[in-house]
Amino acid sequence: RLCELLDNAGRGWRKLAEVAGAEKRFKCSAEELEMCSLKVLEPRGSPTQCLLQLLAERDCTLSYLLGCLERMGHEQACRVLSSAVQDMIRITVQPESQVVTEGTEVSLTCCATGPPGLVYQWFCGRQEVPGATSPELVIDTAAPGGQPEWYICRVNCGATFTFSRWAHIQVEKSSSPSSASGYCPSMAGLQIVQQPQPCRLAEGDTLLLECRAIGNPPPQYQWFRNRCPLEGAQAPHLKVKLVTTAERGSYSCHVFNLFHEVWSQEVDVEIGEGSRQTSVTPHLLCSQQSSHGHSTVLDGAGVSHCVTTAPSPLLAATDKVALLIGNMHYLHHKQLQAPIVDVHALSALLRQLDFKVVSLLDLRKAEMQMAVDEFLLLLDKGVYAGLLYYAGHGYENFGNSFMVPIDAPSAYTSEHCLCVQRVLREMQQRRTGLNIFLLDMCRKRNLNDDVIPQVGALEVTANIVFGYATCADAEAYELSQGELSNGIFVTFLKRWLLKDEKITVLLDKVAEDMGTLEITRGRQALELRSNLSERRALTDPIRPPGQDESSARNLQWAKAHVLPESRHLRFNCGVTVQLGFAAEFSNIMIIYTRVVAAPRDITKCEARLTDIPEELDVDLKCTNKESPEELGSPLAPVWSLGCPSCCLYSRICGLQKLRQELAFTVCLQYHYQGMDDFVEERQRVNVGQPLIAKLNLQ
Repeated sequence: RLCELLDNAGRGWRKLAEVAGAEKRFKCSAEELEMCSLKVLEPRGSPTQCLLQLLAERDCTLSYLLGCLERMGHEQACRVLSSAVQDMIRITVQPESQVVTEGTEVSLTCCATGPPGLVYQWFCGRQEVPGATSPELVIDTAAPGGQPEWYICRVNCGATFTFSRWAHIQVEKSSSPSSASGYCPSMAGLQIVQQPQPCRLAEGDTLLLECRAIGNPPPQYQWFRNRCPLEGAQAPHLKVKLVTTAERGSYSCHVFNLFHEVWSQEVDVEIGEGSRQTSVTPHLLCSQQSSHGHSTVLDGAGVSHCVTTAPSPLLAATDKVALLIGNMHYLHHKQLQAPIVDVHALSALLRQLDFKVVSLLDLRKAEMQMAVDEFLLLLDKGVYAGLLYYAGHGYENFGNSFMVPIDAPSAYTSEHCLCVQRVLREMQQRRTGLNIFLLDMCRKRNLNDDVIPQVGALEVTANIVFGYATCADAEAYELSQGELSNGIFVTFLKRWLLKDEKITVLLDKVAEDMGTLEITRGRQALELRSNLSERRALTDPIRPPGQDESSARNLQWAKAHVLPESRHLRFNCGVTVQLGFAAEFSNIMIIYTRVVAAPRDITKCEARLTDIPEELDVDLKCTNKESPEELGSPLAPVWSLGCPSCCLYSRICGLQKLRQELAFTVCLQYHYQGMDDFVEERQRVNVGQPLIAKLNLQ
């Protein structure tokens, strides 16, 4: 019906494309508009249908489309669209399961869009919760009548209704966490309430360890044995049936969510021989081990044999550090999509392996150089320095690889880029224990650049690993499967990254997996270069050398990860606004505002951000949005889990460009009952230098 109305009219599909294009991500190129217009040559072709398909692929919402039709003044099209969707009720904010301490209050939120007059009703199990008819349900876990369990919300308008998903509220007994848990209430939003306990078992018994935590977003778990991650052990409890002596060792649990992490205490699990086992046979006896690492063994005939028993040394790092850079929005070159998702995915995995991670998006040349310089400050003798991961445009000339910053000119040369081999030479000077470069970029020859850079001789250190996403003189690809697709390299790399394998073996397995992909066979294949002589792995444990050195590195890393504290702003009219913060990357921050209290005579109010510093990469059309998805970030479903409902969201990019403290204005607009005009109040807010801005990369 819309196609009939818009295909031939003067206020038709071209006008719709123009109005919708006011939002940057919905703007159609000249080629796309021409493709739409050519649809009239097909028997059943429709330019409007083609345009709507383009908008749908960019996640255009029905409400935005309706707003465009209203701005066009096309009343008939508005009526058609409104009547088609008026009966639809869509849950926009789902209630989340939570783990809470007994005696505290917890709130669940369910928000929906649809026709006017939506009615909410909360249920506990199959029973209605009396009086629970608003989007937010507050539960007192200390209230008599039994502890709450499963909750669900019904939203209806007349006979039309829909249900939210179930949310489970688990109540834990309050207990003080052990000092070994690393929990500090002033620094983390995650608390372990039940620690695992040491145990002594016989072979054939069942091992059961439990670690419980509370936090928002809900905590995730990863169990470790002897400081190596256990595959598939990602629940609050660890259960192993029919244990053998192979399961003995030290166990701990890594608890984390999007913003925080904490470790449980490390406990010993001792496993001896059960009553079903026979005694040790007398036909094989060992004498004391000699000082040379040999044992004398007597067999049943009394003949002695000398056996070497010296174990291989356990390799450990003094620290593990990673710098991840993803360049997407180039000023003079093709835009990329995958780096934002690739960098985020690797950040999450490396943090599980105890890496200190700095993740940055869209850097200019000077900013890339400064980021590398700050990265080098984190390195020291024995540190596993490398993960230097780069995703973006690149090239390779004369055996040297170059990373292309977003401000590189159209005919760039090595002068405009960063040479990977120069970075390696500087890393070697820091005497690092392992240098890993993962380069997710093209390696085609740059015909504009005929200069052979003088990098200088590299040392023979036997600790260098290069993992190239593609072969020399070949391109690296990303899969076009929507906004949340990884590049091909990371798609396979993340399957293996947590495995306890020598890094070169791990990358070999990634290469084998990549070779199974039909669409890139003969076009892209991982290339591994290494002179690594020891069995170094990303899972190797950390053994800090000294408190002073370790503290200095921790401080340098922590500076790049400090978010401003959430605060409440009180305005003269009596309204209180919560100002909160979330980190997407080390240089991208989300700011959200939420009205938490207002006098009864104020019927409508909202708090918006204005006067944001001009040097930051802030698209004004991506500020003060009612839902995280409207910000245009494919990672919104991840970081928004930790944000409250009913907020206005703004995405602040390019924090590395901040030359001074971040200051902006919170503008409160409201009106009183019986008044049509809005009243406005403003407050100036200074949040200091958040995240990477503290390192003064300018």
